[in-house]
Amino acid sequence: MKIVIIKYNAGNIRSVDYALKRLGVSAEITSDKETILAADKIIFPGVGEAATTMQYLKKEGLHTLIKDLRQPVLGICLGMQLMCRYSEEGATNCLGIFDTDVKLFVPQKQEDKVPHMGWNTLENLNSPLFKGFTKEEFVYFVHSFYVPVNDFTAAQTNYILPFSAALHKDNFYATQFHPEKSGTVGERIIQNFLDL
Repeated sequence: MKIVIIKYNAGNIRSVDYALKRLGVSAEITSDKETILAADKIIFPGVGEAATTMQYLKKEGLHTLIKDLRQPVLGICLGMQLMCRYSEEGATNCLGIFDTDVKLFVPQKQEDKVPHMGWNTLENLNSPLFKGFTKEEFVYFVHSFYVPVNDFTAAQTNYILPFSAALHKDNFYATQFHPEKSGTVGERIIQNFLDL
């Protein structure tokens, strides 16, 4: 099985690669279009800022390539947000795979801190990514922007308000949290993706 991690100007690519290695899987980190198209599974990670990242994807022609992929694709954190239609971060038009927008967390009370950072639970699981899950599991988040609950929501988390912890549509899967930093729970999610 050929696994590709899409290489672009975003952080956390190495930690995703290490998480795969812990599962005994080697991935190719590349921005080469032919290599990406030939992969069995594709991971689209991301830590960074939406506007500059979309500019980079457009410059490299990756924005149309990603949208047209037919094999299973897993977007992580910024990767998930870029799969949406629009982000309030830098007023950015994104890839439009998920017909929903990305919004900035607005604190409602004194103790609401932005970014949302740390461990939180997943609820209302509705995706093959969570196969075998029987109870509320904790996963690791770091984000200031969120995707509201919508028709593509595959898991929810509550912080300030309920939001999409994961999305799913056709061959596109995405998590707002970082499975690569979520210990054994995250490893199980990555394994479930590889088993699709």
